[in-house]
Amino acid sequence: MKTITISFFLLLIISCFNDYNVLKVSPLFSNGAVLQRNTQVSIWGEAVPNSDIKIFSEWGQEVKIKSNTDGSWIGKLSTPDAGGPFYLKINSAKETLIIRDLLIGEVWLASGQSNMEMTLTGYPPNDSILNYRYEIKNANYSKIRMFNVEKHFSNKPRRELKGVWLDASPSNVKQFSATAYFFAREIHTNLDVPVGIIHSSWAGSPCEAWVSENKLTEIGLFQEVLYKIKNSTPKSTIDRWFNNFRSIDIPKQTHPFDRLENQYEKIDFSDNALSTFELNDKNWEEVILPGRFDSLISEEFDGVVWLRKDIYIDDVSIDYSLNIGYIDDMDKTYINGNFIGGLSGWGYWNQKRQHKISKSLLSQGKNTICIRAIDLMGPGRIEGEMNLSNHFGETIPLDGRWKYKPVAELYENKFYIYDKNISISKRPSFLKTNAFSPTVLFNGMIYPIIPFTIKGAIWYQGEANVGRHDQYNELFPGMIEDWRKRWGETFPFYFVQIAPFKYNADPKMNISQKLRDSQRKSQKVPKTGMVVTLDIGDYTNIHPANKQEVGMRLARLALVNNYNSDLNPLGPILINSSSVNGGVRLDFSNVGSGLVLKMNKGNEFEIANNMMEFVEAEVSVDMNYLILSSQKIKNPKYVRYAWSDTPEATLFNGDGFPASSLMLEIK
Repeated sequence: MKTITISFFLLLIISCFNDYNVLKVSPLFSNGAVLQRNTQVSIWGEAVPNSDIKIFSEWGQEVKIKSNTDGSWIGKLSTPDAGGPFYLKINSAKETLIIRDLLIGEVWLASGQSNMEMTLTGYPPNDSILNYRYEIKNANYSKIRMFNVEKHFSNKPRRELKGVWLDASPSNVKQFSATAYFFAREIHTNLDVPVGIIHSSWAGSPCEAWVSENKLTEIGLFQEVLYKIKNSTPKSTIDRWFNNFRSIDIPKQTHPFDRLENQYEKIDFSDNALSTFELNDKNWEEVILPGRFDSLISEEFDGVVWLRKDIYIDDVSIDYSLNIGYIDDMDKTYINGNFIGGLSGWGYWNQKRQHKISKSLLSQGKNTICIRAIDLMGPGRIEGEMNLSNHFGETIPLDGRWKYKPVAELYENKFYIYDKNISISKRPSFLKTNAFSPTVLFNGMIYPIIPFTIKGAIWYQGEANVGRHDQYNELFPGMIEDWRKRWGETFPFYFVQIAPFKYNADPKMNISQKLRDSQRKSQKVPKTGMVVTLDIGDYTNIHPANKQEVGMRLARLALVNNYNSDLNPLGPILINSSSVNGGVRLDFSNVGSGLVLKMNKGNEFEIANNMMEFVEAEVSVDMNYLILSSQKIKNPKYVRYAWSDTPEATLFNGDGFPASSLMLEIK
């Protein structure tokens, strides 16, 4: 009887497997998918453990495989030349899956940060795609399709994946990466084949977020952070701590650069009393400002903190100006309990706070300044000068000791409101990762699509690594190598050099040119190519509108290198430098009908002596080389071109494409 009962339950379990459709396939192989032509494509999914699986294609290929003991399975299916639509049938036991409307063509992976993620609708209200209304209205390409990988960051590699294939119609293309769409359109138009794009991007993401833990360990970067991730407090313990408190959802952005103006003002943190003048703050902790105000709680703290400082004013017959530097991210500032100003919204971390204080709000003697700061991500801090000043030139310094009190912490997109008498010392220590932490986007948005067969990859990123070019020298080539190793193929990899942009208010503080040079040097990696955008950037906007040209230039790289096109995709490429007659000779390839120098303000070429004291160079142009000289530098040792945050592209080839910025030593 016991044996019969067990058998019955085994049958019941098997029946349940069938009832709940155990046979599954990765969403990458859903209706409308595009598969790479003329190769063997990997296809994978889940089934009942140790079951037989048969894959049959409408073009006549059949594959038989067996699922593993955990139910996972993977097979390889030969694909024909471009065509379709086709269907694909997958059988296992009594289950059948049919995938319809499959196209066979060219498949590319598109990844990076906001300039790749930016859709054809742009980032309203300020950032838009050139002629976007026309482009959306006329997007009628049923054979161009895109799979948007759902955003997800993870501390560990994950196989879960969400997304659907959409064709390039006016209603769907609004969700397409603009750069990737224009790339696909150029490929499709020139080859007359279906084009599929796997799009996996995250605005603001640094390169290290897209690199695997193994690769970061190999190149020796971010080891401390990786160690903390591995040894962090278990999530269950962290959750138990936060579940003790009332929670409030954070406002949701409609796009990555939605500032959410005043949305945070509507949140009730139950903290209004903390702005009052007569408040007992004896139990508050102390913090030194300017500096970080979060690290005394935890290096990983994000949330709401109140800051207070008593000052003494003798002359209250005049108005004052309160300067409190840069606050990361938002502030509400009070004097003696009276609100005097602040910025509420995402993205104000780099704006100075300066508030006018009417004399009517001041008291002779003791006055209290209160700041409620909201830090949403990364280090919470105040930077810059902090003082009270008047029109007589008198200043009262505000740097030094302040009182602080945390009132709410941000955790997994919720604010948890701390009880008034809570002891923060009991808070568990843990590493709070986000989409910008090392490895997390590789784990969450690249690993799940491996080993989907692709022709190659396009990449638009670098802005988030500006100021860290030394790291980028290793990170970016390492990432390319990492991805290729994971896919088991040295596929082509084409990328966009970051455009000119005013990264710093101080024009002398140029930082992005070194990152551009790191990107230029990365072309040493085999089967790579770089698109230069010095001529189509916007100094005032980190998101240039002309994504059509970016996509076209990326596509031309692919067309020339991978599809036997004779289109010239690049500007002049430096191949040699040498000293000549007290000056410098620079030789270029890919000059087309010859080098062209276009100048408005200057030629952007500078030369320097051994001390790297640069002066503007005089430039003479020949067919494929330049001669640089200056009466101020007799024997130049260094050359640089377009070496600033906001350079002007002046050197082009006969086809109208710009040369990259550069810096080099003359050997």
